[in-house]
Amino acid sequence: MGVKKIELTSVSDYKSEVDKVYEELEILQQDVRIVSTAEELEKLEQDIRQLTDRLGSLLLGQKVQASLDSEEGQDAEQELVKSIPAKFKSEGKKEVHIDTSFGYQITVWVRYYRRPCDRRKRSHKSGFYPGLALLGIYERCTPHFSSEVSVLAAMLGSFEEAQQVLAARGVEIGIKTIRRITYRSAQRARMVQQMEEIEMDLGDPDTKRRIVICADGGRIRLREKKRGPKTKKGRNRYKAAWREPKLFIIYVVDEEGKKMKSCAPLIDGTLSGPDTLFSLLLSYLRQLNIQPEDILLFVSDGAKWIWRRVHMLVVELGLKPNQLLELIDFFHASQHLHAVSKLRKDWKPSQRKRWTTIQRKRLLKGQVELVITAIRSLCRGRNSKVIRTHLNYFVTHRHRMAYDKVAEMKLPIGSGAIESAIRRVVNLRLKGPSIFWCKGHAQELLMLRSFYKSGRWKLFKKMANSPLAAIAVLA
Repeated sequence: MGVKKIELTSVSDYKSEVDKVYEELEILQQDVRIVSTAEELEKLEQDIRQLTDRLGSLLLGQKVQASLDSEEGQDAEQELVKSIPAKFKSEGKKEVHIDTSFGYQITVWVRYYRRPCDRRKRSHKSGFYPGLALLGIYERCTPHFSSEVSVLAAMLGSFEEAQQVLAARGVEIGIKTIRRITYRSAQRARMVQQMEEIEMDLGDPDTKRRIVICADGGRIRLREKKRGPKTKKGRNRYKAAWREPKLFIIYVVDEEGKKMKSCAPLIDGTLSGPDTLFSLLLSYLRQLNIQPEDILLFVSDGAKWIWRRVHMLVVELGLKPNQLLELIDFFHASQHLHAVSKLRKDWKPSQRKRWTTIQRKRLLKGQVELVITAIRSLCRGRNSKVIRTHLNYFVTHRHRMAYDKVAEMKLPIGSGAIESAIRRVVNLRLKGPSIFWCKGHAQELLMLRSFYKSGRWKLFKKMANSPLAAIAVLA
């Protein structure tokens, strides 16, 4: 399988090919035959689609070539080459075939630059086409086609499904090509994100914002190399270890405590551990231009890796002492209450329910000390050790259970947003029977899925198609 090619030998061929397509369209328009069946109508629609797709590809090729040959385009190429620390030398124009979203390949002639030294080392860092990088053309495909392939890979359940959707509309492309385009788009976007500050809107910074931050982890299986001899086919043996992708979500709520639909949330994550996640979270918060009037609420479950690092945000962002509120998810706290009641084997179901209801109401009223006292009174008998573990949970997080004050401020007392994000971003795409990922590929798809599900795909495209990606790769 492959994208249909338009065979051209020179720039002047574009005009003659465009004229041919116009003639075919005119003949089709003047055809007086009447369609009388569904099959005939489908065939006519396919014929028209094939001609318009070919025409669109030819016109696109003309425009791209004109941009590359223009004086402005050449000046921009020189500026981009000069901005790279390493020295590059032009080797003249070369013929390049570029895949388009129309299902055809266009041919352009563009200047190729290579490092003057180490000519024998033909690595992927040895040279590049600055003219194509300026137009966002990477991996020999147009920005729109690259985005279309990547979003399908992120949206659907597998790369095979993405291939089927593309084939249904006349674009034949292999699975390996889809993977390559998808993974490298994510790599470029992450590199550009690390190189410069990307403008991320999250409400109006000139107004008092109520920003909610949540963090949590999911579960996926990674394909990790196993020590020992290879298989009979010479392949490395591997183990499918469970690993925890960590995610965060940042969103804004209105005066009634409801998520603002006009402002898309920010979702991102990593497989590189909690320190990397909080560094990424900090970079996002810095770009939001937090003001002294803004209120921040960090709500999550009781995971130690989260709460050990929350204070770092206050220090690094220079927040006021009470500007960042910490809160344990109320529903996670309720689960601990249910667990304690079940450990009382001598209680009837009605007694367990009554006790749990009383403690939940106390939590909502901010009476954490009464809840602690009630649990401590149960620390006797054969299950006392397990009950004490739940007791320590409330003692440790007592200062993060001011549910009454948070509710009065019309802020959420639960972390349902991140629970939903884990399900939509991780579980529905990266987790499943017999699904094992290489760590790097899982990391890249995690980013793609996060931006797609948060409704910020335009921001992802802007980063993935930036000329800065070429600088990052070649520097």
